[in-house]
Amino acid sequence: MSRIATTFTALQQAGRKALIPYVTAGDPYADATVDIMLALAQSGADVIELGVPFSDPMADGPVIQKASERALARGIGLAEVLDMVRGFRARDAATPVVLMGYANPVERYDQRHGAGAFVRDAAAAGVDGVLIVDYPPEECEAFAALLRAHGLDLIFLLAPTSTEARMAQVGRLASGYVYYVSLKGVTGAGHLDTAAVAEAVPRIRRHVSVPVGVGFGIRDEATAMAVGRVSDGVVIGSRLIQILENETRDNAPLAAGRFIAGIRAALDTLKEP
Repeated sequence: MSRIATTFTALQQAGRKALIPYVTAGDPYADATVDIMLALAQSGADVIELGVPFSDPMADGPVIQKASERALARGIGLAEVLDMVRGFRARDAATPVVLMGYANPVERYDQRHGAGAFVRDAAAAGVDGVLIVDYPPEECEAFAALLRAHGLDLIFLLAPTSTEARMAQVGRLASGYVYYVSLKGVTGAGHLDTAAVAEAVPRIRRHVSVPVGVGFGIRDEATAMAVGRVSDGVVIGSRLIQILENETRDNAPLAAGRFIAGIRAALDTLKEP
């Protein structure tokens, strides 16, 4: 059983919701990412999504786009991201790490290091799952099989526009969890319609056997609780990155930890008996 599956099983047995923060590797400081990840884990994060910087992150709004730009300007690529995971894993052997990004860096990495190198090196570094935004299920069966062979989970996005057929396709390949995008838009945009989320999650569960996490539009304790009531987990990214943008190097991990601790405390009020 993967670290992600083990984590969700333990949470479900305890009647708790998963808290999944997202940060961009290398932002706001190239040497702060590991410390930020450790602070997130120590403050109640159950899974950490680590964004791989990319020059054209089409699913992301201005906040995460700028974070990617800042990280790229500091020379952060996929090799550096894997080094960060190694650094985190040396000090935290339990918290799952999911790499979230786009096909281009992954395929470029394999071009440089050989076919299958990304999956091999991600597994060796301590990565637990991969979410590639622009890998639709019908085009990545071989990739999914390679990940499974190395003990990694493949996580997919589903959206308000996803058809029943697409949900079924995802259900056949997905492992770890699926990430439901609560808005018709990019990260950090729009108004969270919790009633629509409450309607969508049961539909998704008819097609997938893994937990359902929900992200996009979650900014505070209130929105996290609203989503947590109807899902297995809450993903929060843009707001966390906004908090980190103006922090000093030394204070960034503390600020991240404070924010996530507040979200964790709010979600734990939803604990089921």
